[in-house]
Amino acid sequence: MRQLLVINPNTSASVSALLQTHVQAAAGLHVHVRTVTARFGAPYIADEASYAVASHATLDAWAAALAVQEPVPDAVLIGCFGDPGLLALRESSPVPVTGLAEAAFIEAARHGRFAIVTGGERWGPMLARLAQCLGHAPALAGIHTVVPTGAELAADPAAARVLLAQACRDAVRQLGAQAVILGGAGLAGMAAAIQSGVSVPLVDSVTAGAHWALRSHALPSQRATAGFDVPWEQLSTELTALGQLHPKPGVAI
Repeated sequence: MRQLLVINPNTSASVSALLQTHVQAAAGLHVHVRTVTARFGAPYIADEASYAVASHATLDAWAAALAVQEPVPDAVLIGCFGDPGLLALRESSPVPVTGLAEAAFIEAARHGRFAIVTGGERWGPMLARLAQCLGHAPALAGIHTVVPTGAELAADPAAARVLLAQACRDAVRQLGAQAVILGGAGLAGMAAAIQSGVSVPLVDSVTAGAHWALRSHALPSQRATAGFDVPWEQLSTELTALGQLHPKPGVAI
């Protein structure tokens, strides 16, 4: 059975439960999904500071997950629409790694130029930077953020569906998008609920992440084993154990 490790980079157990339910449902019974939660950081990632801490928390949660007696994952999915720690984890992992945003970008781009609708106004420039970094900026028509955060939207699903449906229609009309990503772990399942009211395909970022794991189209890792190429100080036991205790010749530290 294929093993998928999902990492929730924030400390919210309810978000982890939502990820577990929706990723497992999308992946099917032939994939075993295991979701782990960040051991420190913010309950919900909503700004640059919480995003920076979440990158560290993602690496820490991954190292802790590998340290327990569980099946080794065949792929890793970062369960945050923003993918904190993506490039660092990809560099350190012997199996493919992606995040909700990257997986959704890939899926949405199949339809043409796409827009993003998500909660939390500070996410706009952060997601634009991520799209640029990952090479998806040419296909990104624009980003439409609504004022409530993803956590606030998830707390009132009925009101969220009304607000998000209108935001998606605005993104199509104003940005000329041929698809819209509804981004955020807390918004899992809402794309299907409002699709009938929007004229272009809606991409659920959580479902896109699960589909990525099934397709395994990511480039294979260049690492044979999990690890970091530097020695760590004052970090968790699990992170330290994966650090390079004896630097390679010629590598400055």
